[in-house]
Amino acid sequence: MKANELRQNFIDFFVSKDHSQISGASLIPENDPTVLFTTAGMHPLVPYILGAEHPAGTRLVDYQKCIRTGDIDAVGDPHHLTFFEMLGNWSLGDYFKKEAIRYSYEFLTEWLHIDASKLSVTVFAGEEGIPRDEESANQWKSLGIPEERIYFLPREDNWWGPAGEVGPCGPDTEMFIDTGRTACGPECKPGCKCGKYFEIWNDVFMGYRKTHEGSYVEMERKCVDTGMGIERTIAILQGKKSVYETEVFAPIIEGIKSLSQYQYGTEEEKDISVRIIADHVRTSTFILGDQRGVKPSNVGQGYILRRLIRRAVRHGRKLGIEGKFLAQLAKVVIDLYSQAYPELEQNKEFVLFELGIEEEKFSSTLQKGEHEFEKMLPNLLKGNSTMLNGRIAFKLYDTFGFPIELTEELAKEHGFSVDIEGFNAAFEKHQEISRAGAEQQFKGGLADHSDLTTALHTATHLLHQALRTILGEHVGQKGSNITAERLRFDFTHDAPMTDEQLQKVEDMVNDVIKRDLPVSFETMTVEEAKAQGAIAFFDSKYGEQVKVYSVGDFSKEVCGGPHVEHTGTMGRFKIQKEQSSSAGVRRIKAVLEK
Repeated sequence: MKANELRQNFIDFFVSKDHSQISGASLIPENDPTVLFTTAGMHPLVPYILGAEHPAGTRLVDYQKCIRTGDIDAVGDPHHLTFFEMLGNWSLGDYFKKEAIRYSYEFLTEWLHIDASKLSVTVFAGEEGIPRDEESANQWKSLGIPEERIYFLPREDNWWGPAGEVGPCGPDTEMFIDTGRTACGPECKPGCKCGKYFEIWNDVFMGYRKTHEGSYVEMERKCVDTGMGIERTIAILQGKKSVYETEVFAPIIEGIKSLSQYQYGTEEEKDISVRIIADHVRTSTFILGDQRGVKPSNVGQGYILRRLIRRAVRHGRKLGIEGKFLAQLAKVVIDLYSQAYPELEQNKEFVLFELGIEEEKFSSTLQKGEHEFEKMLPNLLKGNSTMLNGRIAFKLYDTFGFPIELTEELAKEHGFSVDIEGFNAAFEKHQEISRAGAEQQFKGGLADHSDLTTALHTATHLLHQALRTILGEHVGQKGSNITAERLRFDFTHDAPMTDEQLQKVEDMVNDVIKRDLPVSFETMTVEEAKAQGAIAFFDSKYGEQVKVYSVGDFSKEVCGGPHVEHTGTMGRFKIQKEQSSSAGVRRIKAVLEK
């Protein structure tokens, strides 16, 4: 089964079970400071899992583009990816364990034709006062899965959440296919890293809520969230050893072959470079081609994008590819995916242009890094040590974007090795600082739905409309980040705002707050929202139901919430700073003062 067929079969199956198909969200999360990218299918649905009413109902299904950046350095092996597609279905207070497990079993055995005798499952073993999940185990038994293929595993294996310090969470049940490989030992079971068992699906049962005191309270409104990765699933269905052997990568790898004259599968070290290029080009194309696409930069999503592009260029060089080549490969990615993700074709020129520009910049970066290394060389040669200090190697990496592999290569050419442990220690220290900042952001994220973050979210709507009124209708939201202390709003505009313009925007927002306008929403189709002049990124499918929030007669915007009920409770709006975010994008930071 091919990827396109799996994607459509999954949608068709759950639509036949009374689920509404909804559009996948942008890769760039809106109003969520907790992550740089959408990391899972459930990520955009958190407000509805927390209790908000979804306009499409209580049974949902979609396919979602996702990026996880934690394993960038692991990409190159046959399995790791930065970009992947996630199939998912949800029950928002509707059905629970029995139906979810039955749907999973039916789809796997009757639609994907997987031999039930090859299926093993895991369920939650119980922990911290929460009983073991006998209900799920009994449901699997009723479907014919024998007891010896049902494994009770601890929290680290079969529990999800909460996303933050508090919130919805619960046990899950995971489905595995026995690949037929020999077990690595008597303790081998699903979840083992030896490769005998392949995880194909995960059903999460969010029936608990973790409190600030650390206890778990059973929720009245229980939800189901499931996830199946397209790339991994088609690999196992096609009997492939690697996702890179499937049709979603084969054309990209063929393109790399024509550019480099290297035949994939000939030499493992070069195969690693091929896989890195293929993965990173695909991910970069999706980031640039997203409906909220960002450019390469030194911060946030742009930094990750820059790192991916530069790593791809570096490995292209290792394969002997000369000149710019990423745009040529990006065209292959766009052709592969534009039917499922039409935004790639719509943003094609932007994708190809930005890739070309970044390749040119990195050529200059490589030259600078090489120059810096040459400057260091005389002192290195004078010393007694044949090892390059790890902190120096990290400086080349952090300051000049110089890949550690290239530092090692240059050092080796001159009879030196690199203190990799010292480099890793410096790198880890850098990551700890970044993680600490991310954790601080996380604590005040919109996901807590506090009164203050809710008010700040409403304030972004007022700010958006005020900017369009004062600066012009070319203004559009490019990103938003809300903590408990402030809002940050990125928008399209090609010049710094004047003090007069900033004052007008601030006064306009405060006038709306003072008027105590009601905030309400209507559920309507995308076409009706457009006809009413609602502001939105209209990436939803034709006929899909959306929520349109109105603030009196001042603004109308497609949004999932949450919002205040009337503006008079919000406090005084104060702009703290206006600055550049990236080329053609400005950023405002503002607060609400009580």
